[in-house]
Amino acid sequence: MDRRRFLQGAAAASLLPLLGSRLLAPAWAGSQTAALRSHVRPGDRGWPTAAQWEELRQAVGGRLIEVHVPSALQTCLKAPGSAACQAVFAELRNPFYVGDQPGLTQSSGWYRAWTSRPSVYAVTANGAADVVAAVDFARKHNLRLVVKGGGHSYQGTSDAADSLLVWTRHMNAITLHDAFVGHGCEGRQAPQPAVSVAAGAMWADAYHAVTTQAGRYVQGGGCTTVGVAGLVQSGGFGSFSKNYGTAAAGLLEAEIVTADGAVRIANACTNPDLFWGIKGGGGGSLGVVTRLTLRTRELPEQFGGASAKIKATSATAFRALIGRFVDFYAEHLLNPHWGEQIKLDPDHTLHISMVSQGLDSAQAQAVWQPFFDWVVQSPHDYALVEVPSIGSGPARHWWDVAWREQHSPGSMIADPRPGAPPWHAWWPGDGGQVGVYWHAFESAWLPASLLDSAHRRQLCEALFSASSHWQVQLHCNKGLAGAPAAEIAAARDTVTNPAVLSAFALAIIAAGGPPPLPGNPFHAPADSAVREQAAKVTASMDALRRIAPHAGAYVAESNYFDTDWQHAYWGSNYSRLAAVKRKYDPDGLFFVHHGVGSEGWSDDGFTRLRKT
Repeated sequence: MDRRRFLQGAAAASLLPLLGSRLLAPAWAGSQTAALRSHVRPGDRGWPTAAQWEELRQAVGGRLIEVHVPSALQTCLKAPGSAACQAVFAELRNPFYVGDQPGLTQSSGWYRAWTSRPSVYAVTANGAADVVAAVDFARKHNLRLVVKGGGHSYQGTSDAADSLLVWTRHMNAITLHDAFVGHGCEGRQAPQPAVSVAAGAMWADAYHAVTTQAGRYVQGGGCTTVGVAGLVQSGGFGSFSKNYGTAAAGLLEAEIVTADGAVRIANACTNPDLFWGIKGGGGGSLGVVTRLTLRTRELPEQFGGASAKIKATSATAFRALIGRFVDFYAEHLLNPHWGEQIKLDPDHTLHISMVSQGLDSAQAQAVWQPFFDWVVQSPHDYALVEVPSIGSGPARHWWDVAWREQHSPGSMIADPRPGAPPWHAWWPGDGGQVGVYWHAFESAWLPASLLDSAHRRQLCEALFSASSHWQVQLHCNKGLAGAPAAEIAAARDTVTNPAVLSAFALAIIAAGGPPPLPGNPFHAPADSAVREQAAKVTASMDALRRIAPHAGAYVAESNYFDTDWQHAYWGSNYSRLAAVKRKYDPDGLFFVHHGVGSEGWSDDGFTRLRKT
């Protein structure tokens, strides 16, 4: 990973505005590599005529639209302080509103990497036939094709200027099955409970149907506004992955439109290589997934959580606190009952924000009692900034917005717009990601071997050193060490880097700020401040990589500038994934940044550099 080269390049950068519909092509694109140029832009020879666009509109039943950012944002250019401008910024804090705009993405960009820009046109697909028409049109006219469901990509893979967008937001049907058998698997697989979810559905929709209404569980994501299809294709971790594994491992079947315009069924019995590639191979790289079928599980009686904030009064005390917590985690929390995260701050604060499954309140409190007894025995060294809150409740109501409002007000934020589905709500902790402009982002899977007694002190020192530069987050649910053997085996049959199988956590170190928009009431930092934050993030992750030099990273939450992304995301699985790509998309119609096969393209996905 050439992080230092990124920082050197960032030194001459300035923030790009979000508004605008065109990005400049590389200066060399029209000369040295003209013969390899594969995708056209407006104004290029070969760009579809108005009549050809109208043919596509007719083919998709009128569901072809021009894409723009909200008009109120345009007014901010002339009147930054206007009421309309302020109102749209309030809407931009609502992830459901952002997702409902074809011209917006949940992240607004990344410093010196990308800035969210709308496609020229979008097919607002309502079924596989619309997707086929869009794919055929893009292939025929050499268009840059983009796929967006939830629009949560940190690396800008769900938007691109000068492109045709396949927008699946309105494909949100959900069907429950008591005894599902995959196509072609009759007599080879036992029927099992499952749920089929169309590509545009969010996890809020899936959890409402499967858990709140049907009383079962489906392994999905923690953030309710993330798209089901995108998460599964990325691998997919949720709050309870320590017990239920990854979303990709729970995939039973998918319907996908491939680059030739064919609608294919992919499962263990039909197109099994494509099926494997979808399970963690990265969203938007192999085709357009239009439907997924996932296994459902019995729901435990209780879901719960444990939260607290402890501040150490000195560096020495903070070192001891880290050591004590690491001991406690290794001995009491590295098991299927506990997930989510802890954070370590440069001001010597430990944040605990974990969830549990299968434990009642008394059982959960008993687990934590020894740790907090140790903390309160040293009042001169530690202060409970937030007192411990540990408890459990009915698992069926975990995503039940109305029940939470009655029993735990403020624990979820409901979509306030008139007519919004009552189950559409997000966790307050996810609100900081809405519209974020990333300054830097790193992730690394930390192997469970670091928790062995022989290495534990080394881990604690690395965590202390890393947190002296920037906040360190340990997402314990995003490593499968401590999970049931069956779930680890299932995850092994996915594309995700095998490092996840023996990792106890995914370390995430990131910095971001408000979008650099005209009229933004939130102050955007200067370039120098952004570069300083990026340098601190790099130094923080370097401290961890010294003890886990080949840790790997999670494709959905990773560094845009990682030069070793093939190994980081997929490890030993990459060559097999690349073969699947060559079989189903030999000409590279589907391009995403740092996606399989992207080595053969320019960074913007418009210029073919070589065959892969």
